[in-house]
Amino acid sequence: MPDPMTVASGISAAGALVSAWQLRRRALRAEAEIELLHAELEAERHAASHDPLTGLPNRRAFFRLAATLLTDAAGRPLVAIVLDLDDFKQVNDRYGHAAGDQVLISVAQRLAAFAGDNLVARLGGDEFAGLLVSPTVDRRWIEHATRRLCEALAAPIPLGARTVRVTASVGLAPVHGPTQLTDALCRADAAMYQAKTVGAARTARQLVGEC
Repeated sequence: MPDPMTVASGISAAGALVSAWQLRRRALRAEAEIELLHAELEAERHAASHDPLTGLPNRRAFFRLAATLLTDAAGRPLVAIVLDLDDFKQVNDRYGHAAGDQVLISVAQRLAAFAGDNLVARLGGDEFAGLLVSPTVDRRWIEHATRRLCEALAAPIPLGARTVRVTASVGLAPVHGPTQLTDALCRADAAMYQAKTVGAARTARQLVGEC
């Protein structure tokens, strides 16, 4: 006949194992819930600071991140970029809003590829902006960078069985100090509108659809 003390000890040990197992399950469940909450919070933060269509930082995030970059630039030359698409409304009118969205995504990807590790953002609609660390801010470099970016954006964009070409008016301007971002963006914006006016005058910046 089993010793009552041995039986009681076995029951107690089994109960302790069950309790430990239950505590471990609760701890794992709590850890999973905490991880889920962190993921949801991170997703909400990302959604609040990024454009849902292109994934680029939005206007608010651009100015916040740009302020940090300007503070940490350590004297490196910085150039502000402003661009918008020419006659973008024609894309939506001719091909539909889904096609227009795809064009915006492609433009965002090409701008990001051009900028590399630098900051680019979608300000809204077909307007984009960026802040580049550049080797220099002389006029020749700015003109060359503007030409390269315009050429990259003008490449054909596949839209199902057809392609579409869009052109962009681009303005670049050097940032002269950590507090001069707004001024630089205004000068870049003025350069962009000057380019748009010149392009419209010679009809070289019209949208062209290809079947």
